[in-house]
Amino acid sequence: MPKLLCVYCSSSRVLDPKYYAAAEALGRGMVVRGWGLVYGGGHAGLMGSVARAVKQEGGYVVGVIPEFMKSRELAYLEADELVTVSTMRERKQLMEERADGFVTLPGGIGTLEELTEIMTLRYLNRLPKPVVLVNQDGFYDDLLRFFERMVREKFKSPGLSDLFTVADTVDDVWRQLDAPRPFTADDLWR
Repeated sequence: MPKLLCVYCSSSRVLDPKYYAAAEALGRGMVVRGWGLVYGGGHAGLMGSVARAVKQEGGYVVGVIPEFMKSRELAYLEADELVTVSTMRERKQLMEERADGFVTLPGGIGTLEELTEIMTLRYLNRLPKPVVLVNQDGFYDDLLRFFERMVREKFKSPGLSDLFTVADTVDDVWRQLDAPRPFTADDLWR
């Protein structure tokens, strides 16, 4: 079993083609570097693009999908493992447990929710695994500015920026996973 990279990303089918191309490049790069995929189990959008690219390159794919999505025929049935769960919470927990690292591509509110949950677990010193945010073409610039404001106005400690690293391109992801930034929890959580 290879080490597994959890990828959070959009399931939208109507994005600019550049986002699908980046998702495919991530999937191909994962296999070259010995990573398998654990993800939300869907066949649509960037999720499907990453999974298909991993599979086409001979990599290992673990999909975790709630029954209500599977029953709508949204599952990537070609996954090596397709785990069906009851709730979104179970889905996220199983993906987190199976993952050796996390990468977030552009996405919507579900992607944002997954990213911030993992950041929170790191902040609380419950998750030592690396987290990389792919800021393709500045997609997450406004979010990063919001995080800076949280720190500036003391809603979060200055260590917020150490919870994750930012990759401007898919090629930048690998160096950050290979040499993750150390994180030291606030005194309260040590």
